Amino acid sequence: MDFNQIIDRRGTDSAKWNRYGDDVLPMWLADMDFRAPEAVINALQERVAHGIFGYGFPSDGLKEAITAHLKSRHNWDVETADLAFVSGVVSGFTHAIYALTEPGDRVLIQTPAYPPFLSAPRCTGRTLVINQLTSNCAGYYEVDFDDFEAKIASGVKLFILCNPQNPSGRVFRREELEKMAEICLRSGTLICADEIHADLVYSGFKHIPIASLSKEVSKNTVTYFAPSKTFNVAGFSTSVYVTTDPEMQKTLSQSMSMLLGHPNILGLHAAHVAYRDGGPWLDAILEYLLANRDHMVDVVTKKMPGVRVCPPEGTFLGWLDCRDLELDTTPQQFFLKEAKVGLNDGCDFGEAGDGFVRLNFGCPRALLDQALNQMIAAIAKRK
Repeated sequence: MDFNQIIDRRGTDSAKWNRYGDDVLPMWLADMDFRAPEAVINALQERVAHGIFGYGFPSDGLKEAITAHLKSRHNWDVETADLAFVSGVVSGFTHAIYALTEPGDRVLIQTPAYPPFLSAPRCTGRTLVINQLTSNCAGYYEVDFDDFEAKIASGVKLFILCNPQNPSGRVFRREELEKMAEICLRSGTLICADEIHADLVYSGFKHIPIASLSKEVSKNTVTYFAPSKTFNVAGFSTSVYVTTDPEMQKTLSQSMSMLLGHPNILGLHAAHVAYRDGGPWLDAILEYLLANRDHMVDVVTKKMPGVRVCPPEGTFLGWLDCRDLELDTTPQQFFLKEAKVGLNDGCDFGEAGDGFVRLNFGCPRALLDQALNQMIAAIAKRK
């Protein structure tokens, strides 16, 4: 597990590396620049050698590996019968909006938000409602519960929770989750939880699946997650959702297969091996990412005047506040043009993201340093 190894991804049909020209270092899309676990690679090579690829069907072994993972990593007891599979978390929560609400219904999200959260309600003909997270001068985000409760009480049918939160990297505490869940239960608001970064949480913090709080909350929630971020196998389009309510299960399953299709057979195989055998790789990558996170925060704090970052508690994404740079363009465009570093534009995460960029530090340290140094030089040239 040599995470310092730089592997050339150009020419591999990578969305992350193909977006910009060869002179730009891409630090935007949320996949990591590390080899997947060797157990997964070896298992896929054996499966490919078999030579026949038909339609996939989740095996009992895959389901058991997932439930064992959820129990050992998050102390969440899930029955295999309550697992179902979908091609992606984004398509999954978009389908949940479609299946669990009606046209015109109100759907609540918290901003700054992963861009598909902003577009999914509108694309399905629903009404988008925003609960903007508040942040202090250090960039630490919290839930504005007065606004959250008022918005939920306005007739919100579905609340989409992102935990760990993207892009801020917040990992919500038990008391925060309990309060959000209680408000939703009281108002009859369903919860759709995107917990795709659940396994990527740093020392001192703990991910708590909101559905694990109680049986009542579990029946009111559908939770989506995937091996994609955890084990860096995003390209296999295999995700999982959990709900314990029979009516919700029935409603989701009625239209899912016709609208979304099924995970592919190699994706199912990769997920099985990753959840079963990928624990040591996950433990090692968490140590490496933690060191990268701390290094990124240290460099930004000491060498990038006008830029602030709050250490993310989870994910491999840094949320950089560039508002004090007082640029005459967006920070994303500034760093793309002047530093040749491709970042996510904070404006894509809603109005709360104006003046921010998102940086993916899930890469070998040398690539991270290259990006940071080029950004430092670009800022210095402005003086």
